[in-house]
Amino acid sequence: MKNILSETLEKNKRKYIEHLVKLIQCDTQDLGHGIEGGLEKNGQSYLETVFHTMGAEKVVQDPLTEDVILQCRHQYHEGNLNHNYEGRYNVYAEFSGTGDKSILFNGHVDTMPAGNPENWIYDPFAGIIDDHKIYGVGACDMKAGLMAAIMAVELIRDAGISLPGTVRIASVCDEEGGGNGSLVAAVHGQKADAVVVCEPTNYELIAAHMGWVFFKIEVSGIAVHSGLKIKGVNAIDKTVKIMEALRELEHRWLLTYKHPLLPPPSGNVGVISGGEAGSTVPDYCCIQLCVHYQPGMTYEQVVQEYTDAIRLCCEGDAWLHGHAPSVSVYQSGNPFEMDLSHPFVGVFEKSFQEAVGLPLNIVGSPAGCDSRTWHNIAHCPTLQYGPGRLEQCHAVNEYVEIEQYLNAIKIYANLILHWCR
Repeated sequence: MKNILSETLEKNKRKYIEHLVKLIQCDTQDLGHGIEGGLEKNGQSYLETVFHTMGAEKVVQDPLTEDVILQCRHQYHEGNLNHNYEGRYNVYAEFSGTGDKSILFNGHVDTMPAGNPENWIYDPFAGIIDDHKIYGVGACDMKAGLMAAIMAVELIRDAGISLPGTVRIASVCDEEGGGNGSLVAAVHGQKADAVVVCEPTNYELIAAHMGWVFFKIEVSGIAVHSGLKIKGVNAIDKTVKIMEALRELEHRWLLTYKHPLLPPPSGNVGVISGGEAGSTVPDYCCIQLCVHYQPGMTYEQVVQEYTDAIRLCCEGDAWLHGHAPSVSVYQSGNPFEMDLSHPFVGVFEKSFQEAVGLPLNIVGSPAGCDSRTWHNIAHCPTLQYGPGRLEQCHAVNEYVEIEQYLNAIKIYANLILHWCR
């Protein structure tokens, strides 16, 4: 089987590469992180044509809607509200096999904006091939992974092998806006006996990732001329005091929580705004920060511990005691962890080794992705693997190495044959 797949891949690789190039040439940018909409329809339309040409038994459009995201916010602390969903829909394809077992490959067709095209070596929507790489927006993140999964089905059929089970493809929208597309897919019942999220992993298998909570903390003070500083209250100074309290909480977490695949929980202040002039004591300061937390911790716990740390800090300050800051959460996503003793992990290891001849390194990721949705909400055994390097995601001159893309096709094909038999 190994030789048949390798020989067939070599014979048909130009076709498989051309499909990826054509998908890269489709402008599928998220607009304003999905709040202003998205152009995914361009890519979804192309994929629907590919699925029909391949003879998929089912090809379904599933529009994104706000009511599902509201449900996920209330039930799972997931989802990002108030996005524009006009013309935006997921596409699900199904290829039936001879057996009862199933596998689903998940990928997002949306990309980050290209930015200024003048900063690119090549047109970001041209899909130019140079030095064994394919350049373009979304080449790595993650059109290569999505197309590799589709071409894995094509490879098996090109090799004259019958599918041993059902293969499903879920091409979703609005992942770059926070993962709303996969939430819609999971809530609407998309699932399988196992799921692969095809995000780029650079020849490593991701079996866990951190959860996250974005906080906004607003602090008030009293504005006066800086020469009368003693009569005012500096909101920036009070905010720094709160930041120190949160650093102490992070240090306690560092000593408390250990994970074999993931770093300790941490918080990062990414935005600070306040004040109008050096000659004025500021009466307002706002920080926005992201907390990353491990599996085993919960959203409720993180919010409670952050809130408690801020409250305790305020109780020891004469001004803050009577003027508590406003604390709100504006985005969150849960952590993910796959049981490494599950048979799917072993089958993936075997499929990988057969395809590339190397042992598989299993790791965790500090960044979250849609793996959490398929594992936590759809309740499917889930792993993350795909062609490309994290360094290329959201980067100018984004590219994917052709060898990684072709190897991913072979790995996925092996996985289908071994898992579904």
